[in-house]
Amino acid sequence: MDKLLEKLFFILQNRKHSDHKSSYVSSLYNNGIKKLLKKLNEETNELIIAIQKYKENKCFDKLLRYEIIKETADLCFHILICISFLEIGKPEIVEELSKRLNISGFEEKNNRLNI
Repeated sequence: MDKLLEKLFFILQNRKHSDHKSSYVSSLYNNGIKKLLKKLNEETNELIIAIQKYKENKCFDKLLRYEIIKETADLCFHILICISFLEIGKPEIVEELSKRLNISGFEEKNNRLNI
């Protein structure tokens, strides 16, 4: 996964210099943070809906499961676009996740409140 993220971050950085008429990512960068946040919200809602549909289906349909996988990938991709737009790099995200690896969620949240 680390190599995949590295490659995605590299591609996203390169898209900043691509023609926004021929690159989806470049067009998002070109439209600015408001458009990026709107897209992030859209993708989040699509994942929530997919999860709700899956949960409501008592037999846990394989197509609905795959829809969750696709929507999760979409959301992750758009999160990466947003942080790339803000010049936040993969090492910073990985470092923060590493800090949280051996700490309880409650403790981590309390530490955030004290910053």
